[in-house]
Amino acid sequence: MVSPELKAGFFAFFLLIFPLIVFSQTGKQSSEIQIPKEGKYGGQLVLAVTSSPKSFNPILAKETSTTAITGLIFEGLTKTDGVTLEVKPNLATSWEVSEDGLVWTFNLRKDVRWSDGKPFTSDDVVFTFNQLICNPDIPSSARDIFTIEGKTPKVEKIDKFTVKFILSCKFAPFLRSMSQEILPRHVLEEVVSKGKFNYHWGLDAKPNDIIGTGPFKLDSLLSGERVVLVKNPYYWRKDDLGNSLPYLSKIIYIIVQNQDIALLKFQEGEIDYFGMRGQDFPFLKPKEKESNFTVYNTGPAFGTNFLVFNQNRDKNPQTNKFYVNPVKLKWFTNVEFRKAVASAIDKESIINIVMNGLGSVQNSSMSPSAGFFYNPNVVKYKYDINKAKEILKLIGIYDRNGDGKAEDSQGNIIEFNLFTNADNTERVKIANIVRKDLERLGFKVNFIPLAFNQLVSKLDSTYDWDAVMIGLTGGIEPHFGNNVWQSSGHLHMWYPRQIVAATDWEAEIDRIFNQGVQELEKKKRKAIYDRWQEIVAQKLPFIYTALPASIFAVRNKFGNLNPTSYGGAFHNLEEIYIRE
Repeated sequence: MVSPELKAGFFAFFLLIFPLIVFSQTGKQSSEIQIPKEGKYGGQLVLAVTSSPKSFNPILAKETSTTAITGLIFEGLTKTDGVTLEVKPNLATSWEVSEDGLVWTFNLRKDVRWSDGKPFTSDDVVFTFNQLICNPDIPSSARDIFTIEGKTPKVEKIDKFTVKFILSCKFAPFLRSMSQEILPRHVLEEVVSKGKFNYHWGLDAKPNDIIGTGPFKLDSLLSGERVVLVKNPYYWRKDDLGNSLPYLSKIIYIIVQNQDIALLKFQEGEIDYFGMRGQDFPFLKPKEKESNFTVYNTGPAFGTNFLVFNQNRDKNPQTNKFYVNPVKLKWFTNVEFRKAVASAIDKESIINIVMNGLGSVQNSSMSPSAGFFYNPNVVKYKYDINKAKEILKLIGIYDRNGDGKAEDSQGNIIEFNLFTNADNTERVKIANIVRKDLERLGFKVNFIPLAFNQLVSKLDSTYDWDAVMIGLTGGIEPHFGNNVWQSSGHLHMWYPRQIVAATDWEAEIDRIFNQGVQELEKKKRKAIYDRWQEIVAQKLPFIYTALPASIFAVRNKFGNLNPTSYGGAFHNLEEIYIRE
């Protein structure tokens, strides 16, 4: 089962679509790839998703309901090995870097063809970066990743299969960032020149018009029902015996209303994978043998669940009205208000009630599973309703007339709407607990679950929301969250696309991310990003709740399945095949 999230930087596909694992119930893992016997080609992997893709355009995508699909259609110059975490060649065979670290030269594969049979060349790389990612008229979150101190890389063609990147400053995770999807120039150049790219490759696109170099290509979309991918006959990768990959012929995403329906479909054998909630573990675990699947039990997930308040200070240019009611904006922008809210959320109850005890309190903006860059030494907000009320009273918010409702100093009742995505039943339960906690403060919270893509539109386009319970993808590299944490970022959701940082602490985070990406010494980088996590914990733009354990069940029919703590269940999808 696939539950959609907002995409934070790269690697969203594997980090959220296939939840991460720390250890496997099946014992020692093997990195040895098995070559299937003759006739083992074919078969399909069937997954459930709780939201349709918004488009098939990876440059514009900000949600995993889209990148779940595009992550199999498009590829980058490099990829991160799901087992070793090392950066390895992909569409590039090798690379060189200058002594000052500012010039990177990539040698491209000469045997790659797009899914329409046309050759892949350096023109496609130059086009993707110069005309798409670095194009200010295209709202790409990737540009946030590649923009350092206001400058983006210069990309030049050397010859047909060699391309050069010229950086304005050192970029520590640059090689890992080259997993950025490359798109076809011969298909899209005219679209860009006509100013139509921002609306291209939508859900009305013909499957054969969506051209990639990845192992699969789009076969069909039946709106609200399913998305089908089929093997790309021109895919370049081969196994050790020279056989073409992938082995599987088809990937089917069945669109379901919510996680409960996905669970039923897994029990009935209709889908091959189910991303479990804590409440599902005691129910599914005993059925492993009789139902022929394996449950993989994990540590903290990389993704997050948090409450965010709308601090957007701008006006809607169409209505000339503020996006946020000024009365509410005064509450939301007050850090003491947010501290009171953080102190009022019973995270342990969330873990016990919603996650069946299979979770952990989250305090930092990185998950403990992120490893090296995780900072556990940040401010923590223990559950204390009385303390929360004391904080609120200091800023003039309390029940003045004994009616159980808190008012501000102007007599305004503290009332706001709280949204979340309705398809994620676990998150709906978390939001309900938060709502009840906040009502103990005298707040009136109107809880409104929405379809995921509708919620994304509010966050990314209309900005007509008060508070949201949502999640972001996670990872091991802090800079790949630059589109979230830079004040100008497209996913800086509490107040996106700021021209100038609205607060001193946001300006400091801007400086941290500009400094951290240029620092090549690992320990110094850690100290820089430790400070970022401290600021976030102090200023609370996101009020974190709890991290679920990453648990999933997979049918015992796949060969070469090699789950890892980073790559998840299907990081080597092109090598997986159906066993007898």
